[in-house]
Amino acid sequence: MLALRLLLILAALLIVLSGGLYLFTRDTRYLRFAWRVVRFVVVMLLVFGVLFVLERYVLIGWRILP
Repeated sequence: MLALRLLLILAALLIVLSGGLYLFTRDTRYLRFAWRVVRFVVVMLLVFGVLFVLERYVLIGWRILP
C-alpha cells in the first residue's frame, strides 16, 4: 500500500506541475506528458487491483494462503 500511495502522490505532483508549466508556457507537450502520466497511473491501479483480487479471493479461496 505504501508503493501505491507513493505512486499517487508522485503522479499528482507531476500532473499539477505539468499543468502549471502548460499555463505558463502554452506548450502542448506538457499536456501530452500529463495525459501519459494519467494513463500510466490508471494502468498501474488496474494492475494493483488485479493483484489484490488475486491475493484476496483466489489464493485464500484455494487455501494456498492462510
